[in-house]
Amino acid sequence: MGGVRTAGDLVLRMQIAEKMKIDEAKAYVAEKLGVTLEELHDVVTMTDKREALRIGLTHVEPCAEENNGMAAKVRIAEVLGIKINSVERFKERAGLK
Repeated sequence: MGGVRTAGDLVLRMQIAEKMKIDEAKAYVAEKLGVTLEELHDVVTMTDKREALRIGLTHVEPCAEENNGMAAKVRIAEVLGIKINSVERFKERAGLK
């Protein structure tokens, strides 16, 4: 599983944030994204899914608003149902909380 090319970054977040074992984290992420475990490892499927959910891609389109790193992190936190420290601090400082 290759980081942002598939769903490795999301699985790692679950392992760290919720102290999940890798298989449990993969199952959780697949369920939250609405894909199978096999699709979770497929670059083409995950590129389409990441693009649809706007949760970050390996390639960046210049000046595209949806490629903002913080915006992607906010959506990742929402999709996975977790708290990400940098997102929480951003919301706090921006007065969104």
